[in-house]
Amino acid sequence: MFRLPVVSRIGRQLARFAGAEQGNIAVIFAIALVPVLGFVGAAIDYSRAAQARTSLQVALDSAALMVSKDLTSGTITESDIDTKTKSYFNGLYTGRAGSVDTANIHASYTPKDSNGISNILVTGSGSLPTDFMRIAGYPTLGFSASSTSAWGNTRMRVAMVLDNTGSMASNGKMSAMQSAAKDMIDTLSTYNKQTGDVYISIVPFSKDVNVGTTNGTSNLSASWLNWTEWEGEPPILVNNKSNSFNSAVGGSDCPFTNNSQGFTCMDRPATLSGANGVSKIPLSGTYAGYICPSIDSGKQRAGKTGIYYNGCYTTVTGSSASCGSNTACTCTGSGSSKICHLWRGDGTAATAAAAPARSTWTGCVNDRDQDYDTKNTAPGSSSASPSSQFYAEQWSGCLSGTVFPMSNQWQKLKDQITAMSPSGNTNQSIGLAWGWQSLSTTNGPIAAPPKANDYVYKDYIVLLSDGLNTQNRWSTSQSSIDDRQEILCQNVKGDKTNPVTIFTIQVNISNKDPKSQVLQDCATDGNFQMITKASDTSDAFKNILTQISKLRVAK
Repeated sequence: MFRLPVVSRIGRQLARFAGAEQGNIAVIFAIALVPVLGFVGAAIDYSRAAQARTSLQVALDSAALMVSKDLTSGTITESDIDTKTKSYFNGLYTGRAGSVDTANIHASYTPKDSNGISNILVTGSGSLPTDFMRIAGYPTLGFSASSTSAWGNTRMRVAMVLDNTGSMASNGKMSAMQSAAKDMIDTLSTYNKQTGDVYISIVPFSKDVNVGTTNGTSNLSASWLNWTEWEGEPPILVNNKSNSFNSAVGGSDCPFTNNSQGFTCMDRPATLSGANGVSKIPLSGTYAGYICPSIDSGKQRAGKTGIYYNGCYTTVTGSSASCGSNTACTCTGSGSSKICHLWRGDGTAATAAAAPARSTWTGCVNDRDQDYDTKNTAPGSSSASPSSQFYAEQWSGCLSGTVFPMSNQWQKLKDQITAMSPSGNTNQSIGLAWGWQSLSTTNGPIAAPPKANDYVYKDYIVLLSDGLNTQNRWSTSQSSIDDRQEILCQNVKGDKTNPVTIFTIQVNISNKDPKSQVLQDCATDGNFQMITKASDTSDAFKNILTQISKLRVAK
């Protein structure tokens, strides 16, 4: 009897549990827990497999690019492709060890098709053990990826803009640059599998660039040259003649002083052979009465430092003295005391000696008028200011190395580099402007060969300089010159029709100068290098070659 109440109590509790709604939640949770845990576990397993596949894809992409580069440069042959691909992959794969067997990495090569395009297809697969899905009968998860590297329809053009200023003569900088530049030409030439694949131009620069007096034909009659400054009187004397100048005749003291004008007197036009400085105006001979300015020291006009003035003032006296049609002329006095001075004479045989022929020009040109100095505009034929023409200039430091248009004559290109000799101050802008001109197929006096429609072209400028800007056509102020260059750099990089990638190198021995902000800003996507030893020049050029190779081979 004593057991009956206990049994009754248990029966009542069981009946109450069966009828309680709260108990359904626990039951449902218990039933749902298994699939929920299964889905969470599957997500973890799949996430790990996705990460492994991403690592596989990245390694395949890099391996395909590297093998393509090796094949196009001749480092490997077709028979080496599969083995080299596996080797690269082993060094590049960062996924879980053992998840990808090298035996499952394969590369296949397809030679050039009708469009001249070759490609390498790299495939790979692997598997990853599961932690949760094995409960559902899936002990591993497989994954795979592929990558194709195609090339042959991409051609390149490289403008090498190289500092030839006087400071390059020190610390072995010039020879190091020449050696590295020639090595770059040798390497780039290996990419030239068929005519037109690679073109290179050479642009030596200092304050000016030397375009040479001939460029296939004589540049002396080229419509893109502006001679107004080359033939013009010294700008400091325009509307600013002294009394001593106006009264000067043969035998008079030289009316110029270095402190007042920035030049003195010569016994003939300063550009002519045998010219000598004099304290008095010649009294007899071919140049009797000629007032000939010497080379400008830059004392009064900093931008004119080292510039020759290509002419003399002739002196005409007496009541018949006249300027005629010469606008650069001043007269004083009257009657028999009248004295007129005419810049470069009046064009007659008697005064032709005062106007040196253009054939005495040595080939240097300076900056174009603003804002053409920052643009790639085709030069017109008008000399009216502002002119889009390039200004001829007779400069004492005119470089021996000349601008060489786009070419695939490798030895001739290297000969141009050999001919370089350091001289003068730094004007990076003019070098960059002519490098940009050399890439244009339409706008420049050194137009590049036309581009074929069935190829992709990639244009590059490699700009090396060992110093900060010190002189352009107008100024010796670094900040002023940098400002012009900043605009030019932005215009080059902003050209969407003909994109150009810019690489810049600052050779800064022992950190003598501060970092060049304008060179750093000018480089595309951080492609700026500063080196502090001449011996690092070779590595700097090799770094650029590596980047060019990566950009050239498109996935």
